[in-house]
Amino acid sequence: MTVLDRLSTRAWALLLVLSGAIFLEGVDISMMGVALPAMRADLGLTTGELQWVVSAYVLGYGGFVLLGGRAADLLGRRRVFLGMLAGFVVFSGLGGLATEGWMIVAARFVTGVAAAFTAPAGLSIITTTYARGPARDRAVLVYAGAAAGGFSLGMVVGGLLTALHWRWVFFAPVVLAVVILAGAVALVPTDHATVGRRKGRFDLAGTLLLTVGMSLLILTVVHAPEVPAAVSAATGVGAVLAVSGFVAVERYRGSTPQGVSPRVPQPLLRLGILRVPSLRRAALGAMALVGSFMAFQFTAVLFLQEQQGWSAIETGLLLAIGGLDAILAPTLAPPLVRRFGNGRVLVVGLVVAVLGYVAFVPLNGEVGLMVVGLLALSVAFALAYGPLTLVGTDGAEESEQGLASGLMTMSFQFGGAIGLAIATAAVLVSQLRAGMAVAVVLAVVGLAVTLPLAWTTRARTAAAR
Repeated sequence: MTVLDRLSTRAWALLLVLSGAIFLEGVDISMMGVALPAMRADLGLTTGELQWVVSAYVLGYGGFVLLGGRAADLLGRRRVFLGMLAGFVVFSGLGGLATEGWMIVAARFVTGVAAAFTAPAGLSIITTTYARGPARDRAVLVYAGAAAGGFSLGMVVGGLLTALHWRWVFFAPVVLAVVILAGAVALVPTDHATVGRRKGRFDLAGTLLLTVGMSLLILTVVHAPEVPAAVSAATGVGAVLAVSGFVAVERYRGSTPQGVSPRVPQPLLRLGILRVPSLRRAALGAMALVGSFMAFQFTAVLFLQEQQGWSAIETGLLLAIGGLDAILAPTLAPPLVRRFGNGRVLVVGLVVAVLGYVAFVPLNGEVGLMVVGLLALSVAFALAYGPLTLVGTDGAEESEQGLASGLMTMSFQFGGAIGLAIATAAVLVSQLRAGMAVAVVLAVVGLAVTLPLAWTTRARTAAAR
């Protein structure tokens, strides 16, 4: 496969297709947030059930994204990207035909699984197609800007589509995905699997344990205010046991010499990759960044529509201000990264995120203050999302770019699920202001975890010049 060291016309076209796919996934997630009140009114969903419409997608995404990353490494990135993008088209369409809440939840889960394969495959196509250095940095920052812009612009798109009918938030992504799929068939380069496709090569046991652990953890947090303490304790213990089992399985897989037995799968997550400090901090920072945003979005939408009486369109238009990161990420972030390094740029981004959420904490309906907060969040995502992705994937070998991409993607998605679950529980126990406080706290945690990167990654950037 040809490695591109400059952004030619074809290279930009390929980047546009891959960025379109991650933009679609971001839009698909955030559109649901604006449409939730309409779904509740039409289908009679409770607050807890409403949360699962979003979390089902995130769980399918987060539970299978490591498998998606490994599949890209083992089977070929083009094959995985095209096949699962087609699956996304099918199940997103089926979600729009649902007549009951459980049908939507099921469709969202399977759609999330499809996205769990396309996202790491797309990112690893970038990190293996564009040469390390300015070309890859620019490509990743544009890609990350599209992802962040999708999260933000999805709110206004969701508002407009919900005004027609909430089912359009399922049907519209189908149209865009078909266009992207056609472009991908023409532009995504052919690559080769790095490992033979032999029976038993995929770590399905690890995937199952990880998904069960994540699901039980979310269930524990969301339903803690509504169920007896013994039930929460049982699901919490189950989550710990499943995650512990996952770690044990991965340690066993990793300790088995390759080639001893073709029946022994390779580990879903080679635990040694987590020994890289920059990757660990980037992954935790990614969880905090998206977790805080999902907590913010859930709380802000309920506040504006159910307490302030705003329409879905009005809500989407206001929240669309945060979508400026789609423009700022590819224009503002690259020169700042070149001058100051990924670490310092992403830390500043998280500081700005904290300030943006703080502006919303009063929840008093003051439009000017909300606009300032949303402008801050657009800058925050533009500065933090791309550099976090670069830090998390830079240290991985080419043969494990799918794994590193999957780990970062899982961190973004799992953080979103946890942030949403905690915010939901906080709202159920207290009030909407508590949900907004969750966003602030998670952003502060992300800042604390990534602060050391301001020095370590800057030193590496300077040394590389």
